[in-house]
Amino acid sequence: MPSAEIITIGTELLLGEITDTNATYLARALRDLGIDVYRKTTVGDNVQRIAQAIRQALERAQIVITTGGLGPTVDDPTRQAVAQAMGVDSEFHPELWQQIQRRFERMGRQASENNRRQAYIPRGALVIENPVGTAPSFVVESAEKAVIALPGVPREMEYLLHRAVIPYLRQRFGLNAIIKARLLHTAGAGESQIDELIGELETLDNPTVGLAAHAGRVDVRITAKAASEEDADALIAPIEADIRRRLGEWVFGADEDTLEHVALQNLARCGWSLAVVEAGLGGNLVRKLAPQAGPFLAGEILPALPSSSDLLTLTDAYRQWRRADVGLGVAVRPTPETLEVLFALISPRGVQQFSRPYGGPPASAPLWAVNQGLNLLRTL
Repeated sequence: MPSAEIITIGTELLLGEITDTNATYLARALRDLGIDVYRKTTVGDNVQRIAQAIRQALERAQIVITTGGLGPTVDDPTRQAVAQAMGVDSEFHPELWQQIQRRFERMGRQASENNRRQAYIPRGALVIENPVGTAPSFVVESAEKAVIALPGVPREMEYLLHRAVIPYLRQRFGLNAIIKARLLHTAGAGESQIDELIGELETLDNPTVGLAAHAGRVDVRITAKAASEEDADALIAPIEADIRRRLGEWVFGADEDTLEHVALQNLARCGWSLAVVEAGLGGNLVRKLAPQAGPFLAGEILPALPSSSDLLTLTDAYRQWRRADVGLGVAVRPTPETLEVLFALISPRGVQQFSRPYGGPPASAPLWAVNQGLNLLRTL
């Protein structure tokens, strides 16, 4: 199967002015086609650097997809950079200029001479007409390889990807496989604990198994390459079953499941309602629970950080005021050495009150505390 590299173009990406969502979208689409993506690169609006990135990518991959830099301004250099990388000149396409003019006419505007630049593309390129924007896209082929230039506007990029690029890739590279991923979500254990239990599975070739740590959660990704979705599922199923057996109750869901939804499902099965009190979390716990349908009644966001005993008293008082069966209190407060997270849980099964030190990045402490609190509800 071929491999691909993605190059997103734009100085605004390097300056952090906008978030690069195109690379993520493309990577997922290529994965579903069975195409391996080993690198993603971001380059500013510079002809020489873009051309160099394309040449280097072609040394490693059969498919290079660029997004961005196809607009009408001087700082839209992708067309020139692709031509330079492929060792060809740019040529004017009258039919593209006509398409651009018609596009502007439909919008009740007149194309400027700047837009005429967009009708110049590398000599010999296959034109991809853009009916949802003004930037024509194109494919430049070389031997067994292809460079595909797509617009940077996400709506245009996604439309052209599905309408033209995916069919082209299927035909050109004889694609007859898919890559499917299954994501298992865990809570209650750290990345090193999980790695110790399933490390040998992380050495498999197909499916592959990998870990991704988040604040208070760890995801286990199982990825299989196969001729069909059914075959991929058949490869994934025994590995998933083995992982679930090894990790036990740490696994709380898969794919789109969220910890807050699973936690509230557990309370709903018990027939219990919930009220929460938080401090130092920036409202994150209440925001996580508020959109969920079910047993969550209300939440209180405290302006100050209470002591451990205060948190328990306030949580129980708020629970009784809201007439909830379960009260959860979570607070983050600084100590001389680190941050401390306080927990208070009152339920028909009893009272829990404890604290845990947090030594990770301070900005991640609220989310870590939220997930720890939700996991208490999940395992209640």
